[in-house]
Amino acid sequence: MYLGIDLGTSEVKLLLMGEAGDVVATAGAPLTVSRPQPKWSEQDPAQWWAATRAAMRELRAAHPAALSRVRAIGLSGQMHGAVLLDAQDRVLRPAILWNDGRSHAECTLLTEREPRLPAITGNLAMPGFTAPKLAWVARHEPDVFGQVATVLLPKDYLRLLLTGDKVSEMSDAAGTLWLDVARRDWSDAMLDATGLARSQMPRLVEGSAPSGGLLPALAAEWGMPPGVIVAGGGGDNAASAVGIGATRPGEGFISLGTSGVLFVVTDQLRANPDSAVHAFCHALPGRWHQMSVMLSAASCLSWVTRATGAGHEAALLPEARDLSSAQQQAAPLFLPYLSGERTPHNDPHAQGVFFGLGHDTSRGALAYSVLEGVAFGMADGLAALRAAGTEAGTLSLVGGGARSPYWSQLLADTLALPIVTHAEGSAGAALGAARLAALADGQPEEQACAPLAVVQRFEPEFERHGALMQRYRRYQALYGQLRSLFQQAAPA
Repeated sequence: MYLGIDLGTSEVKLLLMGEAGDVVATAGAPLTVSRPQPKWSEQDPAQWWAATRAAMRELRAAHPAALSRVRAIGLSGQMHGAVLLDAQDRVLRPAILWNDGRSHAECTLLTEREPRLPAITGNLAMPGFTAPKLAWVARHEPDVFGQVATVLLPKDYLRLLLTGDKVSEMSDAAGTLWLDVARRDWSDAMLDATGLARSQMPRLVEGSAPSGGLLPALAAEWGMPPGVIVAGGGGDNAASAVGIGATRPGEGFISLGTSGVLFVVTDQLRANPDSAVHAFCHALPGRWHQMSVMLSAASCLSWVTRATGAGHEAALLPEARDLSSAQQQAAPLFLPYLSGERTPHNDPHAQGVFFGLGHDTSRGALAYSVLEGVAFGMADGLAALRAAGTEAGTLSLVGGGARSPYWSQLLADTLALPIVTHAEGSAGAALGAARLAALADGQPEEQACAPLAVVQRFEPEFERHGALMQRYRRYQALYGQLRSLFQQAAPA
């Protein structure tokens, strides 16, 4: 048996996987986010550990025999968070999370201090990353910064409590802005720009390699045998890719959750920071990945459902699906920037827009416009990846949006790529963490990372693709015309 532990923002999820890759059981415990000031997002790391132990108690109560056969544990988790420890490994302050927006000024500061930042890290400095958070602490909480002996990412703090070892792995470390992503090693230049040193960083391993062993007291508490390996693991998106079997160059997935991600595996670092593409190490040796990120994806559908009084999304989607081709062509264009946008615009001031409303615009037309606008945002992301030399093949679709065959087909038609869905696609990062545990235990990659079975396949309809591209060009022009107005409307 192999155990995956996924530390999310809203839940700790555990997944038990058999040697053949079958999901045996899952368990979870909820988490809460603290927002003490506007743009702040924090969690107490003690909450992560309490939730992990609660989920483990649930899992042991239901599946004691399976836990007694666990050979290795893999970790996955929310990326970019900053856990600050003193010399006695005590947490100095609440962890600053990935979706915390307080450090815009520090992004500019770090880029001024180290102009080679995009070349070293493969990314632009953004508040979501870890280094600007530490620069903010240095400026605003100098007493805390002066006590920092170690900085850990969220899942790696769990690892410390599981094993007693301070270790990270390449995919998560790539999201800090302290990693030389091409060399897969800490960058002394970027650490120096943040006022830190290598001695304050954890040791690095590959995600599929052992990072330590489970402490004997925990093994006894959880009913596991002695000698359980803890694998390096992966950041949530890299682990999700391993979970669906996206491990070879050109393979990848689209995630349609609250936000949207287009993830493609590459055989080398292919950075395109000018278009706000994220270029990170994969959780497997010798591979990297690119990600385009939309800040609002399935959340746009939730918004239009509420705004139109549709009650729930399942009631609204048929109204979009039943539009004729002529009605789709006449529908308003929608810019899906309800929370600003990341790729390719890196524009926090961008706003959502309906363009082309008329007296005859129906609720179904608005719903169609939203589905199409999100698909166009993904097309922007795919173009940004291609500009860096990356080509995608068949893409898996995961997240809440994967439940809609209509939206799945619309994405295939827009991107001109086959889209597939999987029965266990929702297992995501926790399954990937369990697979990384199997790799650390010596299981061959072709067995541990086999692609998930395909439930449904959506081939692009190229006639419809041509019609969509006419509207896509207008969509692109619309943002270009409005960008300066978005800037003017931004709060001072």
